[in-house]
Amino acid sequence: MKEAGSTVFGRRREPHTVIIARGDDIRHFQVRPWIVALAGSAFAAIAIGYLLATSYLVLRDDLIDATTARQARMQQAYEDRISALRAQVDRITSRQMLDQQLMETRVGELIERQSQLSQRHGRLGPLLDRVEGASTTAAEPTPAVPGQPDLRASLSELGSHDVALAAATQASFSLWSTRTASMTGETPADRADRVFVAINRSLQAIEAEQVTRINALAEDAYETADAISNALDDAGLDIEDDPGKSAMGGPLVPIDTPALFDSKVKDLDEAIDLLDRIKSHARGLPIANPSPGHSISSSFGVRQDPLLGMPAMHSGMDFRAPTGSPARATAGGTVIKAGWNGGYGRMVEVQHANGFSTRYAHLSKILVKEGQAITAGDIVGKVGSSGRSTGPHLHYEVRRDGEALNPVRFIKAGKKVAQYL
Repeated sequence: MKEAGSTVFGRRREPHTVIIARGDDIRHFQVRPWIVALAGSAFAAIAIGYLLATSYLVLRDDLIDATTARQARMQQAYEDRISALRAQVDRITSRQMLDQQLMETRVGELIERQSQLSQRHGRLGPLLDRVEGASTTAAEPTPAVPGQPDLRASLSELGSHDVALAAATQASFSLWSTRTASMTGETPADRADRVFVAINRSLQAIEAEQVTRINALAEDAYETADAISNALDDAGLDIEDDPGKSAMGGPLVPIDTPALFDSKVKDLDEAIDLLDRIKSHARGLPIANPSPGHSISSSFGVRQDPLLGMPAMHSGMDFRAPTGSPARATAGGTVIKAGWNGGYGRMVEVQHANGFSTRYAHLSKILVKEGQAITAGDIVGKVGSSGRSTGPHLHYEVRRDGEALNPVRFIKAGKKVAQYL
C-alpha cells in the first residue's frame, strides 16, 4: 500500500522508504523529513557536546591555573591591604604612646609647678601670720593710710593665687579631656600643646605677679620703716636699726624664677623683720598722748612760777582737764612709783624701755600699784589738783636716765607714726 506523495510545484514526490527483509519477514519504514532533521540535530548536538567536552578537557588546566593565579593575586592584595592597615594601626598606636608620654611629661611639669606654688604659699603663710600678729599688737586699730598698701590683704591675695591656680589647672585638664574626642583637624598632641602652653602662660603670669607683688611689699615695708624712723629721728629719738637701704651695685647676674622668688621672699622677710623691730621700738617709746582731747595749759621749759611769780624750770607739760579725767600711760612698762611725792602730790612713775620713764602728777586718785606691768593706754590714775597745784590738771613728764625731756616732741612723733603702728 502506498501513501500519497507530496506535490512540489505540481510534481508528485514519493517519500523515502526503508525496507528490512529477514527471511519471510519483511518490514519497511518510511523516512520522514522531520525524523531526518531530528536525527541530524541530535547528531550535531552530540558532536558539539563532544567538541565542548574535548575543549574543556584541553583548556581546564589553563582555566584552573588562571583562576588560581587570580585568587592568588586577590589574596596578595588582601594581605597587602591588611599589612598596610596593620602598619597604620602601629603608627597610630605609636603616636598615641608618644602623645601619652608627652601628656605625662607635661602633666608632671604642671604638677611640679603647682607643687612649687604650694610651697610658695606655705612660705607666704608665716609672713601672713606675722603681719596679722603685728596688726593685733597695736593698742588701738588704726585706719588704712592713704597710699600705703595693706600688707595683710596683699599677702592674703598672693596666697589665694595658688588655690585659684590649682582650680584653673584642673578645669583646663577637664576641658581638654572633654573636647579631645569632639575636636577635629588637629592631633591630640597638638591639642595638648595648646592647652599646656596656655596653662604655662598663666603660671608664668602668676609667678611674675607674685614676684612683683612681693617686691612691692618689701619696698613698702622699708618705706614704712623709713617713715617711722624719720619721725622718731625728728623727735630726737635714737633708732638702733637703720631701715635705710645702703648703696648697692655690681654686675647683673640673672637668676631663674624659683631662685628669684626665694630671693624676694628673703628680702620681704628681712623687710618685715626690720619693720617689726622699728614698730616694737616705737611702741616702747612714750609717744602717746596721756590726756587725749584736752588742751595744754603750760608747756615744757622756763616759765613764771604760778605760786611765787618768779622764773622757774617746768620739767614737764600740763594738760587742762577736769577732775576725774583719766590719765593714760603713754607706753608699756612697769610702775616704779605710785603714791604721794612732795610737790607732785599723788604721782605715778612708769619705767619704760631704753631708759625712758614717765610721770603723771597732781592726781586725785591712783589706780595702779608699784611693780605692776601696764601697756600703752592703760589708765594709771585720775586727774586732780593734789600737791603744789593751782587747779585740776595733769602734769606729765618724760625722762631719760633721769633727765627731763620735752614731752611735746614725743607726742608729735606719736601723731606721725600712729598711722603706721
